[in-house]
This record gives sequence, structure tokens and C-alpha cells, in this order.
Amino acid sequence: MKLVLLSYAALLLNALLVSSQQIAVPRPPDNHATAAPSTSAAQQIWADLLEGNRRFIASAPKFRDLAGLRNGLTKAQHPKAIVLACSDSRVAPELLFDQSLGDLFVIRTAGNVADAIGVGSIEYAVDHLGSSVLVVLGHTKCGAVTAACSGEKMPSANLQSFVDKIEPAVAKIGGPTKSDELIEKAIKQNVHQSAKDVLASSEVLRRFVQDGKLTVFEAEYQLDTGEVIQLDRDYR
Repeated sequence: MKLVLLSYAALLLNALLVSSQQIAVPRPPDNHATAAPSTSAAQQIWADLLEGNRRFIASAPKFRDLAGLRNGLTKAQHPKAIVLACSDSRVAPELLFDQSLGDLFVIRTAGNVADAIGVGSIEYAVDHLGSSVLVVLGHTKCGAVTAACSGEKMPSANLQSFVDKIEPAVAKIGGPTKSDELIEKAIKQNVHQSAKDVLASSEVLRRFVQDGKLTVFEAEYQLDTGEVIQLDRDYR
């Protein structure tokens, strides 16, 4: 009888040992894995755009399977960023940021200003496509801003409409001018004014900014070097 009891005890002890080996022991927290990211998602998107700009400057664009991208985008699009840029033929956002199909939602007008249709297009990208970054992009030697700086009346109502949008920026640098230095200041000021106007005219976009779902970056493209430079003001 004692032998049977000893055998049973041995079997029970062995079962307990096996069971204890199968129980997962909690691991200590991985501080590296759980640490907050050093940059926000919006800042990372902006950094990626600037990295693409560096590739553009170096004439070293990233290789892409355009046919594959085209086929993959037939059902939906989710552009990571919106770019409000000038219509100038030398300022093509997809090229100067070295981006491809599906990456950017681009609105282009003379002087990188937005009317109701332009603002509505931005709202669509934010509210329906999930874009979380808006880049308002001016450029050196902008003809639209130069025209506004002249102080002259434009020959048509349509041309006057974009000059009227730029005139507040001209007023901030002291009014009409032919000075190259002041015109350059007006170009930068117009980027600020355009970003401000877009938000002022859209409750939808203001709400997304306030909720942290949209970040606005202001930048200027340098025609001579190809570099995109972030300006000293942005709306978050």
C-alpha cells in the first residue's frame, strides 16, 4: 500500500512540475518598444517629403513599379499629404518631393491661393481620404505675387481674382513694390496668408486641426537649387 501511495505522489509531483513549465511567465516591460515615438505621424510624413526632395535635388529618384501602383490604386486612394501649390510649370509637387501615384492630393492655382473650390478639395482629401498633412507651398520668383506687388489692375476679372487674394500679403510688406527683396518677402508672406485663409474659410479644416488630425506646413520651393525650405510658421 505504501508503495502505491509513493508512486502516486511521485506522479502528482511530476505533473505539477510539467504544468509549472507550461505557465507563461510575464516578461519585464520592453521600454524601447513601448516608448512614445520621437516624432508625430505628421512630422514623419513631412520628413519623408523632405527626404524625397533631397533625392530630387540629387537627381536620384526612387524606382517605382508604376504599373503595379496603378493597378493597386484602381479601387481606392489614401494620399498621405495634400499640397496647395502654385500652377507654375516649374513647380510640380510629385516631382520635387519625389512622390508617386497615390501619394499626394494636389491643388494648384496661380499664387498657391485657394478659392471655395480649392478649399472644398482640401476638405474632401481630409474628411474622405484620410490625409493628415497639408503643405502650402510657395516658390521663389512667383509671377502671381509679382503681379500683385505691381499694384496694377489686371486686364480681366479672373486674373484680378487671384491678385485680390494675394494683396493682403503685399500690404503686410508695405504695399506695391518693384524691389526684388520685398517681392521675395511678399512671396513668403503670401504662403502664410494662404494657409491662414484656408483655415479661416473652413470650419471642417479648423476642427481637424483642433482635434490633432490635420497639420499644416508652410514651405517655399527654391527655383535655383530645387530645395524645399520650411517657413517659420505652421498651423497645428
